[in-house]
Amino acid sequence: MPVLPPALHDAAVLTAATGLAYTTAVVTIAAFSILCRSPERRRDARATLTILLRRRGQR
Repeated sequence: MPVLPPALHDAAVLTAATGLAYTTAVVTIAAFSILCRSPERRRDARATLTILLRRRGQR
């Protein structure tokens, strides 16, 4: 039983770190798709953003 609280803490830290990394990636790509001067790069950034923000329920 004493193993459960540290395991829950580690899971919470891992979840928070993963969420922060995902959010950072989405914000970076969104900024890149807006600020890039090249149309090809903007198009690629928007396509990547679409993939990252795709909802599992929609198809």
